[in-house]
Amino acid sequence: MNDPQERHPSSFKPGGTIRRKGIYMLPNSVTLAALFCGFYAIVMAMNKRFDLATLAIFAAMILDSLDGRVARMTHTQSAFGEQMDSLSDMVSFGVAPALVALEWAMQGIGRWGWIAAFIYCACAALRLARFNVNTGVVDKRWFQGLPSPAAAALVAGFIWLMTDEGRGYEAYVSPQVVSWTMFAITLYAGITMVTNLPFYSFKDLRARRSVPFVSVVLVVLVIAIINIDPPLVLFGVFVAYAFSGFVVYFYRRSKGHPVSVISTSTDEPDEKGLHE
Repeated sequence: MNDPQERHPSSFKPGGTIRRKGIYMLPNSVTLAALFCGFYAIVMAMNKRFDLATLAIFAAMILDSLDGRVARMTHTQSAFGEQMDSLSDMVSFGVAPALVALEWAMQGIGRWGWIAAFIYCACAALRLARFNVNTGVVDKRWFQGLPSPAAAALVAGFIWLMTDEGRGYEAYVSPQVVSWTMFAITLYAGITMVTNLPFYSFKDLRARRSVPFVSVVLVVLVIAIINIDPPLVLFGVFVAYAFSGFVVYFYRRSKGHPVSVISTSTDEPDEKGLHE
């Protein structure tokens, strides 16, 4: 039987000391927290607590936007972290929204409901796989297809809006209408993820760069507007973003500009290793 040292010589440093590979705790802890939010959303949907399920998906979005930034700020980027991030995204923005939507409204339309849920889930997997493969060639200022967190927000936002207390939608909207609307939104979000439409990524906005004072005032106004009616405003924002890819695509075509997001520019933000 071969000695372990002979089988894995690369695991030893000169001088006979063992070189142990580890993982960075801080960014991966944030990623695990996002994964927990996706898992929690599924559990809450099983218990008919759709309000908590949708909030958990939005919490996963916030955490997902932080893990890459935390890794860069602490210089703890790693290939392990990138793969962990993709797996977390698949649960939080692929499986969780599909199952929550199915459990909330699409059970009532039979096989069409779970077919739409599966299409969404499969498209999320395809979108994340393509993102990983194309990281080095896609212009970082644009997403190729609707990003999975935005697709999840579109699905979860509609559920949050319809289940928000005090609105009374059930008084004048039939369950069938709600079910088929959820079907259409889920299908649209899924299919749009695997298109080649360009969606702005906001990655060229530098938080550390100095900005005019009016920019701070605009941030305050945005927060105030969201607080007027968070479910309605946020759902409206994600609906607008989900259609923005079509606007950019047709605008570029009308101007004769390239519509592909495959990078042709060298003036791009340094976003190596950051997942969506």
